Amino acid sequence: MWEGRPATIAAGGRSHRHSGGFGNMAGTMRRGRCVQAMSGAQRLRSIFGGSVGNLVEWYDWYVYSSFSLYFAKTFFPQGDRTAQLLNTAAIFAVGFLMRPIGGWLLGRHADRHGRRSSLVFSVLLMCAGSLLIAVNPGFERIGMAAPALLVVARLLQGLSVGGEYGISATYLSEIATREHRGFWSSFQYVTLVMGQLVALGLLIVLQASLKPAALDAWGWRVAFAIGAVCALLALRLRRGMDETESFTRERATGMRPEMGSLRTLFASPRAFFTVFGLTLGGTLAFYTYTTYMQKFMVNTTGFDSATATWVSAAALFVFMLMQPAFGALSDRIGRRKLLLCFGVFGTLATVPILSALAHAGSPWIAFWLNLFALTLISGYTAVSAVVKAELFPVGVRAIGIGLAHSLAAALFGGSAEWLALWCKSIGHESWFYWYVSAGIAVSLLVCLWMPEPRTTSRIDRDAEDSVALAGGRPAGSG
Repeated sequence: MWEGRPATIAAGGRSHRHSGGFGNMAGTMRRGRCVQAMSGAQRLRSIFGGSVGNLVEWYDWYVYSSFSLYFAKTFFPQGDRTAQLLNTAAIFAVGFLMRPIGGWLLGRHADRHGRRSSLVFSVLLMCAGSLLIAVNPGFERIGMAAPALLVVARLLQGLSVGGEYGISATYLSEIATREHRGFWSSFQYVTLVMGQLVALGLLIVLQASLKPAALDAWGWRVAFAIGAVCALLALRLRRGMDETESFTRERATGMRPEMGSLRTLFASPRAFFTVFGLTLGGTLAFYTYTTYMQKFMVNTTGFDSATATWVSAAALFVFMLMQPAFGALSDRIGRRKLLLCFGVFGTLATVPILSALAHAGSPWIAFWLNLFALTLISGYTAVSAVVKAELFPVGVRAIGIGLAHSLAAALFGGSAEWLALWCKSIGHESWFYWYVSAGIAVSLLVCLWMPEPRTTSRIDRDAEDSVALAGGRPAGSG
């Protein structure tokens, strides 16, 4: 089928085409090319490749948080446990500062040169960061150079993850069919959480097989070395993925200056700030109940490290299984209703949940409280990728998602752990509970302001524009 489209410029959320009647149509047809419809097997293979790569990327990102209880003293030998964790949390936050740059650079590349090649490059950056942490000698051997190298490694990983989120959200949303887009795109958080679970699972294995002294001394390095090797395996999978039809249609018209352009992106600022606002509360809640929760249960609730790891892993496993169900539900009832549930219940329940978790009398109570919180967050996480992808036109979709999401994640998600520990260190830990609740309330206000993404999807509108101009049926539709 012949597909193609004239140059478009996003402005005010609409795609404005140059008029020209049949002459313009003829020009479009001459510039177009024959695009092969993607088969079901190709679609599944591409979704699998993108998802596995996403799993490895997020494993490498989260293994830092999962093992920080053990390597904190290697890089920061001075001070008590809270001071050591505060230093490692600060570097965790520093890694987030690179995420907006990664969202911009890799997102621009994805919008101009393809989603697949950018996903390949992002996994290479993650591999380099993990390897650097694995071989870092530590403070006793090289002094201040050790935490400095740790910062460099996290900056590389932040650059990688900053691009990964936007590109993978774009890729999964574009590769899926219209009827099941919510379901398939929810696998971004399935693999994201699975990466964290693999990190926690490895920690559980090492806790059972190594003595605490060995885990503190060298055992934690095993996790980062495994991450570097797995990243190379993910690289091979991603090189075999197919490009999305949305990008192929857009690229068929030839390279244009507005593809991946910040000027084009901010010509339609509503989509950008909608993603930023939704991410603000979503990322703050997510990092509170996932990466920080393990430390919270050790440092505040009073559980030992092994118990806290098991409770976190069990809650995250159930949370992971929820994502496709919530994603499929969004294909039936819409994305906005799920986001509203997250906003309303998250705002009202955050302070009571965290207060109860702080005084949980048993691991079972902590598990059910954590799982309840994660269930509420599923209203955001399961539809996060598809909602954001459906807001942007194809030419700035990856950079729009990546930059807006990464800015919010850097400011609010990356700082969550550090801020929580700081509030505890000054004797006002409950301040952090109210802060998380306020962040979710901001996302609720944004959700009340936005239309239903499923019925105003830019992915569908872009495809329909191409079909109308080419006079045919979209490749791979139905």
